[in-house]
Amino acid sequence: DVQLQASGGGLVQAGGSLRLSCAASGSIVSISTIGWFRQAPGKEREFVGRIRWSTSSTYFEDAVKGRFTISRDIAKNTLSLQMNSLKPEDTAVYYCHAQGSYGFRPYDQWGQGTLVTVSS
Repeated sequence: DVQLQASGGGLVQAGGSLRLSCAASGSIVSISTIGWFRQAPGKEREFVGRIRWSTSSTYFEDAVKGRFTISRDIAKNTLSLQMNSLKPEDTAVYYCHAQGSYGFRPYDQWGQGTLVTVSS
């Protein structure tokens, strides 16, 4: 199994920056992609961005392109989400998410959420 532990949320003013981290443990070799989703109050959970664990190629949702970056540290098995130029609409609970497979059995693994609040 893969376990994910997110951290780094908090309160920041609009235009500011925040960095989220996700520590992965367990069967790291099984991870294909790892990234972030977010859920704003009263809204459905939505995709933010992800990185392919083996190649570090990234993909982002349009609303965060150019403002958010994702990186991973293979030695430390950690994922980071650097968020710049934050807007009030970025306020949400952010969830770390991994996709992979155990043999031929695919999985989706979620970490606990971390709250990001952007004040105007």
